Amino acid sequence: MGADFRKGKKITILSIDGGGIRGIIPGTILAFLESKLQELDGPDARIADYFDVIAGTSTGGLVTSMLTAPDKNNRPLYAAKDLTSFYTEHAPKIFPQRNHFLSSAVNLFGKVMGPKYDGKYLRELIKDLLGDIRLKQTLTQIIIPAFDIKLLQPVIFTTIDAKWDELKNPKLADVCISTSAAPTFLPGHEFETMDSNGNVRKFDMVDGGVAANNPTLAAMTHVTKEMSMLRRRSELMKIKPMEAKRMLILSLGTGVPKNDEKYSAAVSSKWGMLGWIYNGGSTPIIDIFSDASSDMVDYHISSIFQCEKHHRNYLRIQNDTLTGDVSSVDIAT
Repeated sequence: MGADFRKGKKITILSIDGGGIRGIIPGTILAFLESKLQELDGPDARIADYFDVIAGTSTGGLVTSMLTAPDKNNRPLYAAKDLTSFYTEHAPKIFPQRNHFLSSAVNLFGKVMGPKYDGKYLRELIKDLLGDIRLKQTLTQIIIPAFDIKLLQPVIFTTIDAKWDELKNPKLADVCISTSAAPTFLPGHEFETMDSNGNVRKFDMVDGGVAANNPTLAAMTHVTKEMSMLRRRSELMKIKPMEAKRMLILSLGTGVPKNDEKYSAAVSSKWGMLGWIYNGGSTPIIDIFSDASSDMVDYHISSIFQCEKHHRNYLRIQNDTLTGDVSSVDIAT
């Protein structure tokens, strides 16, 4: 396993969006895909065996880690078929629901005074799940975006960087907690890395969806960058920026609400700061930037593949018919 960027070989990329509890949607798709691969190659086949690079943001980052972290036999910690049961078992404890009246009051107060959920169950769950596994140990190359709120810049955690630089090799648990720390929903995450010379790097992280809710473009950029570095080492490697014919990409969304004209310019023009953060049980500013980010990435990548006449190399699967509670990122009933 692991990325193989030899001349002429297709590079396979899997990308999984952020979306809270809606991570059960790509989880279901991956379970189906893995079952079909097992029909071809046997019951031990796993998603990580077939992708050179797997990228995930927020809940997608957790899925990515579960599929690529090694167990004691150096095989993936989780099979894709286990993802849906993971969400149904643990999501109600990550996002505990209250009665409607109390929930509305607490949520409104929480938007001003603190995050909606304390994140303790999620943090302990991730730490128990991943233990002391480091980023560089993943069974195939992974890419997980997060955002450093102190430096106000994205941080893209990658397996290849972790192998080259000790300060970029945190525990995989810290990466998952960081990329999942959605503003207003869960608290930010602070941690440090240290190299063998005693140098320290500090991270003040929030959700990767702030920078790249759809991490497909980050994955393509990473692949292009690494292949360019290989080309400098060997003239056998030749690649143009974003060379579509060399890549096979499966990009999985976590679903979006049906276009029911949820907001309007007339209504939003009356909002102040609090209205943009919390309105009728939803978080408009977060809905807007996460959906816009995901759609712009899809627009950009699909344009590249269509222009190069390799549109069959890129598949984006997204459900845009979600309604009611099903469209929420945190109603885990």
